[in-house]
Amino acid sequence: MAVPSAAIQPRSSIFSRILSRWSESRNALGFGFMLPAAALLLVFLTYPLGLGVWLGFTDARIGRPGIFIGIENYEYLWSDAVFWLSVFNTLLYTISASILKFALGLWLALLLNQNLPFKSFFRAIVLLPWVVPTVLSAIAFWWIYDSQFSILSWALMEMGLIDHRINFLGDPENARASVIAANVWRGIPFVAITLLAGLQTIPQSLYEAATLDGASRWQLFRYVTLPLLTPIIAITMTFSVLFTFTDFQLIYVLTRGGPVNATHLMATLSFQRGISGGQLGEGAAIAVAMIPFLLAAILFSYFGLQRRKWQQGGGD
Repeated sequence: MAVPSAAIQPRSSIFSRILSRWSESRNALGFGFMLPAAALLLVFLTYPLGLGVWLGFTDARIGRPGIFIGIENYEYLWSDAVFWLSVFNTLLYTISASILKFALGLWLALLLNQNLPFKSFFRAIVLLPWVVPTVLSAIAFWWIYDSQFSILSWALMEMGLIDHRINFLGDPENARASVIAANVWRGIPFVAITLLAGLQTIPQSLYEAATLDGASRWQLFRYVTLPLLTPIIAITMTFSVLFTFTDFQLIYVLTRGGPVNATHLMATLSFQRGISGGQLGEGAAIAVAMIPFLLAAILFSYFGLQRRKWQQGGGD
C-alpha cells in the first residue's frame, strides 16, 4: 500500500509553510512585532509593579523579606501627618506646574508657529531644557537658589527690588515656589514642541475661511485652533501630569523634601521611607498609594477624548 506523500513530508517544510502563513497574516505579523516590547514591559514594568503591591502588604525591610501583615502599612499611613503633607505637596506641585506649563507652552507654541526669522534656531533652543539631564538642571537651580551666592538674589538687589537675600530653599513657602518654577522651566519645551506639532496639522484653509467671515484673532483661536488642538492637548497634558506627579530627581537634588517636609512629594517620601529608612513595606505602600491618582489622570484624559470624538460625530 502506497504511503501518501503528505505523510512523509519533512517537518522543516511544514514549519516553513506555517511561517509563511504567519508572515502573510497582518495580525500575526503585528503580534510578532509587539512581542519584544511586551516582554520588556513585562520584565521592567509589570513585575516591579506586582512586587511593589505585594511589598505594601508586608513588613519587609532591607535585608529580610518580611511577612504578610495585610493593610497595616496603609492604616499607619492613614494617620501619618507627614504622608498627608506629601499628598498635599504632590497635588499642589502637580496642579500648579501643569497649569503653568500648559499656559506658557501653548503661548510659546503659538509664537513659534508664526513666520519668524531664525524660526528653526529658536525651536532648537526651546528644546534645551528638556534634553539636559534632570540632575544637571537641578544642580544649576541649586546654585541659582543658593542662600549666600544666589545670582537671582544678587540681580534683584542690584536693581533695588529687594534689600536682603532671599532664602529660596530654606523657607517652606519659598521652597515650594522654587521647585515648581524649576519644574516649569524644564517641562515647558515638551508641551510647547508637542503642541507646535499639533498646530502644524491644522489646515490653513480653515483660517482663511474664518478670516473671510470676519473672525478676529481671538475667534480664530477659540473656534478653530482650540477645538482642533484639543486631542493633542489632552494627550500632552496627560503625559505632563504623569511626569510631574512622579517627579523625583528634581526634588531630591534640590531639597530632599525639606525644609521640614515642605517639599516632600509622595515619590521622595516613598524613597526616604523605603530605601533610606529601610522600611521597604512602608515605602512600597506609599508608592502604591500613588496609583489611584495616576489612574484618575489617565481616565480624565481618556473620557475627555471620547467626549471630543462624540462631539465630532466619530462614535456614540
